[in-house]
Amino acid sequence: MSDPHRPTISGHLDGDGDELGLAEIASVSVEGLIDAVETAGTGRERRRRWALPLRIAVSFLMLGVLWWKFPEIVWGDLIPSWSRDTILWLLAATAMTFLGIVLSAIRWQAVLRALGLRERLRMLIPLYFAGQFVSNVLPTTIGGDVLRVSRLSKINGEPETTFASVALERLTGWLVLPIITLFGLAINPGLRQLGRATLLALAVAIVTLIALIVVLLAANHPRFGGRFASTEGWRRFVDSIHRSVTELRRQPIAALLILIAGLVYQIALCLAALMVAAALGFSWLGLTALLAFYPAVLILQVLPIGIAGLGVRESAFVLFLVPLGVPAEKAVALGLVLYVINVVASLAGAPVFAMGGRRSSMTV
Repeated sequence: MSDPHRPTISGHLDGDGDELGLAEIASVSVEGLIDAVETAGTGRERRRRWALPLRIAVSFLMLGVLWWKFPEIVWGDLIPSWSRDTILWLLAATAMTFLGIVLSAIRWQAVLRALGLRERLRMLIPLYFAGQFVSNVLPTTIGGDVLRVSRLSKINGEPETTFASVALERLTGWLVLPIITLFGLAINPGLRQLGRATLLALAVAIVTLIALIVVLLAANHPRFGGRFASTEGWRRFVDSIHRSVTELRRQPIAALLILIAGLVYQIALCLAALMVAAALGFSWLGLTALLAFYPAVLILQVLPIGIAGLGVRESAFVLFLVPLGVPAEKAVALGLVLYVINVVASLAGAPVFAMGGRRSSMTV
């Protein structure tokens, strides 16, 4: 039984649909994290169950806007025409998505090692799959990170460093996304002449890049991140991020390897999207177009205005790909099929998530 006076995170993954921020995670104890992720919600969570149906409604509303905006869409065309090649492409895309999750676990291990924790991949990979299950199958996007913090910290007894490793693993992964978009636009001049699509991708990349750089600089600066130095309460989690960023700055080679791992992961996602495009019959799209626009889609789909990016992701694909000659229904289908593939890959983490139990110890 958890302590009723212990703070827990409101808006976790029991179905209320709230988004958790890393700052909120830092503001509670590790025991609170475990309770928030692995137990059913009470109190405030029950009063906010309206958030989930509201976000579902928003997702369907956005899909409805697509139908209204593009009345020529034949919704039956969203289902791929089944053939041996279609099945092979979809299987390859699923395998690439699995590989991407493994690559993310390798990146997490690199961050942990840079921070002095030598965890084995045979433990981190199942934990990462469990986190993906929480993020992609259950109605939350950051609850998977909470799960990884809570489970691993119970094993290694290093809650602050574990929290910092997950935060930095996420930040470094996001840092790569706008760089990929800028690279794709740079190497393909035709992608710079697409009007609103080009401007939106460029704006998303620049704003995201500036915001992440500001966050990392603030976390490293002694007058900002360093002011929270403490051994008690939520301050110790913020201080752990400050100390971890400073440590990575002292290890430029390790930091570079972490960024490279993030780059390889994001390229794997672009390749998976390219395989789905081939399965849907528009393989002419090309890798450079996905390098330019898919990272912007990935950034936009985490906005907390729908369920698992449903509606946002498909709308973004329509905006970016229709100017390239992709039919609107194919662009929508690309988003929906990628979502299904992510869910299928994430289901591999369901057993590990279920094994954790409410308050039991976990071994992988």
